[in-house]
Amino acid sequence: MRILAATALTAGVVAAWVAAPVAASQSACADLGGTVDAEKTCHVHAENPAYRLDFIFPADYPDQQALTAYLTQTRDGFVNVSDMPGSWNLPYVLDGRGTAYRSGPEEAGTRSVVFEVYENVGGAHPQTWFKAFNWDVAAQAPITFDTLFKPNSNPLDVIFPIVHADLSRQLGAAALISPADGMDSTNYQQFAITDDSVIFFFGQGQIMGGAGGALQASVPRSEIAPLLTPSD
Repeated sequence: MRILAATALTAGVVAAWVAAPVAASQSACADLGGTVDAEKTCHVHAENPAYRLDFIFPADYPDQQALTAYLTQTRDGFVNVSDMPGSWNLPYVLDGRGTAYRSGPEEAGTRSVVFEVYENVGGAHPQTWFKAFNWDVAAQAPITFDTLFKPNSNPLDVIFPIVHADLSRQLGAAALISPADGMDSTNYQQFAITDDSVIFFFGQGQIMGGAGGALQASVPRSEIAPLLTPSD
């Protein structure tokens, strides 16, 4: 079962994690107690008999507060569960690895970072999901699925057939995606923008049976160019 901040954090559970409040964040890496290497990649590691946690992500993503908020929430929920009485099959594992993407010129393009998160909290079926962050450099604002496309443009009419074909090619058989899931915009919230494509990421069991695992599909920008907002 995926564990996030829906699990209430009891007092003192994460006392070993001393970090500045999100509102005062200078960098996600510093707030999470990580270190930055020569490649500007942040490494966060913590472990004890109850759990092992690793976050690896680009340290230079523009919206540091968003990264801090998400990773802190994910970490705290995970640590809380690992410390609950009756926890078994320890140590639990949380591994979040962020990959950077970009499009356009440095001063006016987009920046993206997508986390692939693996979590094992002792059950028979560990979970893998994605969390994406996208940033409009010129506008200094986050990009969401809704703001990526023009209002009332119905982008899934174009996107779903391309995603279905790409996943079918990867799996070597027709991807079993129901029209209801394939045309549900909530399944397309995790994406990254490159010069050539918009890549959509689907967590384990999100858009098709869990046997498909965590998936991603690329939609060429040339196919959706008329639907994109002018700022992109």
